[in-house]
Amino acid sequence: MPEQVPLSAPASQVSADETVNPQKNRKGLSRVWHATGYSIAGLRAGWHETAFRQEAVASIVLLPAAFWLGRNWVETVLLAGTVILIMIVELLNTGIETAIDRIGPEWHDLSKRAKDMGSAAVLLSLLLCAGTWAMALFQRFAA
Repeated sequence: MPEQVPLSAPASQVSADETVNPQKNRKGLSRVWHATGYSIAGLRAGWHETAFRQEAVASIVLLPAAFWLGRNWVETVLLAGTVILIMIVELLNTGIETAIDRIGPEWHDLSKRAKDMGSAAVLLSLLLCAGTWAMALFQRFAA
C-alpha cells in the first residue's frame, strides 16, 4: 500500500499516480489527442462569448485579405498573425474573467484589476492589428 501523503504536502511529494489531473499521466499520442480535445472545447466555449464571435467572423474576411494585401510572406504573416493574436488574447481574457467569476460574484479590487488588465491586453492587440493593417494599406495604395 502506498504511503499516504497529507493534503498539505508539496507537489514534489505527490506521486504520479496520485495526481488529480489525469492529463498529467498521459504520454505520447494519447496526451496530444486529449489536449486537442480540450483545445476544441475551449474554442467552443469561446464561441459563446460575443467579442470572440465578432473577432472570429472578422477573421474570415481579414485572413484571406492578408494573403491578397501582403507583398511577401513576411507581410502576410504579420497581417494574419495580428488577426490571430486578437483571438488568442480574447480567449485568455475570457479565461481570466471566467476564473474570477468562479471565485464569487462580489466586487473586489483585485478581481477588477485582473479583469481590467485582461481587457487592456485585448485593446493593445486590437491597436497592434489596426496599426499593422493601416500601414500595409498605406504602403499598398498611397505610397
